[in-house]
Amino acid sequence: MALKPNEQALLDSVQSGLGIGGKWEPSTSGATLDVQDPATGETIKSIADATVEDAVRALDAAVAAQDAWANTPTRERSNILRRAFDLLMERKEDFALLMSMEMGKPIAEARGEVNYGGEFLRWFSEEAVRVRGDYRENPEGTGNMVVSHIPVGPCYFITPWNFPLAMATRKIAPALAAGCTVVIKPAALTPLTTIFFAQLLEEAGVPAGVVNVVATSKSSAQSSALLSDSRLRKLSFTGSTPVGVKLLEAAAQNVLRTSMELGGNAPFVVFEDADLDRAVEGALLAKFRNIGQACTAANRIIVHESVADEFARRVGEKVAAMTIGRGAEEGNDIGALVDGKAVSNTARLVADAIETGATIVTGGETIDGPGNFFQPTVIDKLSPQSAIMREEIFGPVLGIIRFSTEDEAVEIANNTEYGLVSYVFTENIHRGQRMIEKLESGMMGLNTGLVSNAAAPFGGLKQSGIGREGGFEGIHEFLSTKYTLMPRT
Repeated sequence: MALKPNEQALLDSVQSGLGIGGKWEPSTSGATLDVQDPATGETIKSIADATVEDAVRALDAAVAAQDAWANTPTRERSNILRRAFDLLMERKEDFALLMSMEMGKPIAEARGEVNYGGEFLRWFSEEAVRVRGDYRENPEGTGNMVVSHIPVGPCYFITPWNFPLAMATRKIAPALAAGCTVVIKPAALTPLTTIFFAQLLEEAGVPAGVVNVVATSKSSAQSSALLSDSRLRKLSFTGSTPVGVKLLEAAAQNVLRTSMELGGNAPFVVFEDADLDRAVEGALLAKFRNIGQACTAANRIIVHESVADEFARRVGEKVAAMTIGRGAEEGNDIGALVDGKAVSNTARLVADAIETGATIVTGGETIDGPGNFFQPTVIDKLSPQSAIMREEIFGPVLGIIRFSTEDEAVEIANNTEYGLVSYVFTENIHRGQRMIEKLESGMMGLNTGLVSNAAAPFGGLKQSGIGREGGFEGIHEFLSTKYTLMPRT
């Protein structure tokens, strides 16, 4: 499939090199990696494939720029982030199209991601000048205690493929606001958006060496080299729990500050008194956003038995009407999954659900032809033994399991090693309050299927990670607390 002229022109405007110290350079090995459009399977651009040596050079640049950036007035850092926000909004269509081409998401959702990702730039441009300290007398009356906050230092960011802009802005914006420099490794499947964003940051006034981009197909080797380097002071990772655990083990050797946003297995609980129209719309949003490829996606739809048939019918009708096609084309609801492995895994989970007693309401099949497509699917009467109840589904599959009592719903919802987000639909305010207290998740949507917001602390409990991104808390992930005692004379 030939690219349209505007698509090719956009791709040509994206640097193909590694962003190190304010320059865009080829890999020291000369190697490249291919980026494909998941809707066609065709390569749309080849970029430099970083070596370990390249990654260390990127850290060299970040270290060299650290002191000057930390000493840059907070108002200046704030203004740079605000300019970056303004530029991003001006170029919303370019960023949305680029994301759709390299990741597969529908263009309308890509525009939404630009808005969401941009808000981290705007939010932390405001937070940069509002970091507060403390000055108070000690209890003994012998001195004054001063508490201040200083930048952590050079940071290493590992971002996933599913939200290539928002995951970059959610990490980079607070780091820059706090006075930290950055080495970022975007996912090899979707590196173009991060490179394009780094180009925008240069234009906004971010000095050379403050943000460095090293895409690579050799993630493990690169990460090992950087995490073992004593000059690095912070790791932030978004991705799977097994990989996160390995990174934490490596980060422990140098006692690095870490922020880990890991896997999810979100419950979506619909009680008998829920507004079903609202619950259906919430489920569609929580499940099918980003083609189901989100750690916040509703994974286990837990519906009271008295309304389950009607809920399944309504959801099934909505899902059956969804349009499927290349994300970069206007009007499609469901784009391509990121690669063939994602399609195979989705098909495996659906087959397992059927084998363990579930029924297909709609969908359930892969789609022949070019690209990585899977039908949007609704499965009813899931068994507690099905793999879907244990594993995160990164695909467009909505599975319903039924319950009879509130205690049973809570038990099903909490029966997972993950605790990122939960969703609850009920018109009973007292029940809603009980769910806030009982459900084991770092975030919760009460009568809504979307919780993410730059002004809110994003993060989970249990094996869904540590630390928070966004909100007032977000900038403090990149600041160290310093206490000074001033004796009275």
